[in-house]
Amino acid sequence: MDRRPTAQDLLGWAEALSGIARTGLGFTQSQYERERFEEVLKVAAEIRAAAHSDPDVDTLVGEWMKTVGQGVAGYVTPKVAIGAVVGNAEGEILLVQRADSGLWLYPTGWADVGYSAAEVAVKEVHEETGVRCEPVRLIAVLDGMRLGLTRIPLYSLVFHCRATGGELCPHPLETRDVGWFGRDRLPAPLANVERWVDMAFSAIDEQEHLAVDFDAPRTVPWVT
Repeated sequence: MDRRPTAQDLLGWAEALSGIARTGLGFTQSQYERERFEEVLKVAAEIRAAAHSDPDVDTLVGEWMKTVGQGVAGYVTPKVAIGAVVGNAEGEILLVQRADSGLWLYPTGWADVGYSAAEVAVKEVHEETGVRCEPVRLIAVLDGMRLGLTRIPLYSLVFHCRATGGELCPHPLETRDVGWFGRDRLPAPLANVERWVDMAFSAIDEQEHLAVDFDAPRTVPWVT
């Protein structure tokens, strides 16, 4: 690298090491290997604590150890979130102001067991905004940690959806505000605006040859 590592770099490395170690603990039967993987977890916790002043190292290691499973159930993978870029007949985008950070972003939420990804998109939009919509197509598969939008590993599946009805009504716990916005009057502050605005309005304009957006492979995966 030609620069000093950032806190986000350290967080990513810590989570990668933690995932490797917990997966190893889920598959190994060797006491020697278990001890080595537990040491790796401690190193990962030290890195994460240095990056974000997380709980003390022993507490963090204990939380990680609680998630260790056996075999396939113990294979650590990123969580999945579902996002929805919803457009209306005026070419505006539906945005929510998140209650936790105050940032504006398209509706998004965790994937729920028992629902398809598209069904989650419809559900999240209605719950967070009061708007009803129909999914049109998948437009992006994004790495949340690489975008700096999350402190835990997750992949975000983003759908383009068309509004079909409903009335704006922000969720009392998850959102501070909701609204329809044209490209020339977007609210502030926006979350990672340079990464998704062009993609979102291209989808809303229903460009026929819009490709699914994704994070390109890095030559060295651990380097931002």
